[in-house]
Amino acid sequence: MTPPSASALLEAKALTREFDEGHVKALRGVDFSIKEGDFVAIVGPSGCGKSTLLQLLGALDRPTSGTLFYRGISLPDHPNPAAYRAREVGFIFQAFHLLPTFTAAENVQIPMFETDRSASERRERAFELLKLVGLEHRLDHFPSKLSGGERQRVAIARSLANEPSLLLADEPTGNLDSENAHSVFDLIISLQQEQGRTMVLVTHDPTIAGRAGRTLRMMDGRIVSDDKR
Repeated sequence: MTPPSASALLEAKALTREFDEGHVKALRGVDFSIKEGDFVAIVGPSGCGKSTLLQLLGALDRPTSGTLFYRGISLPDHPNPAAYRAREVGFIFQAFHLLPTFTAAENVQIPMFETDRSASERRERAFELLKLVGLEHRLDHFPSKLSGGERQRVAIARSLANEPSLLLADEPTGNLDSENAHSVFDLIISLQQEQGRTMVLVTHDPTIAGRAGRTLRMMDGRIVSDDKR
């Protein structure tokens, strides 16, 4: 195994992911390196491997072959992937993935159950984060009582619960109208910049991709260009 670069937060080498006993090749030898604090957009047509790559970065799936390192640690060989996901990664999904029977404040607390925070500390942290995204007045509302933009703001607050180093966003504005999409994306960018977090974002929107510091373009399971600004 080739040793990882000392300066990289994330590094992939010859990364592949196959499905259906090898008949579907979602990733075909992907190589890249991402430094701490980078804001990287991944673009390309549907089915090119963008979301598959994001799932590997979040340890939601394992590669078929190749290497993938986080701070020099092999993610496929990580002894506790759940702990990595809870403590190091914040996820923002297109479909929000809020629990319908939990209030906004309770949804934000979910990742904190993997930590040693007390119940009162979890509640206080949830309040701080909902205030950060402008929803301190919606603490006790259930997702069904929130607008799409508000639900995504709750999801953003939840993604920050454990102060992750890495934010992974998969089409985070895809289910929103244009006004809410711009508002939510402005919020994501401001939080990423102010807090210096590394972000990898999958998007079909060229306007959104254009605001990233770097764009990886994928085609047929490969990275075909790497544009830095």
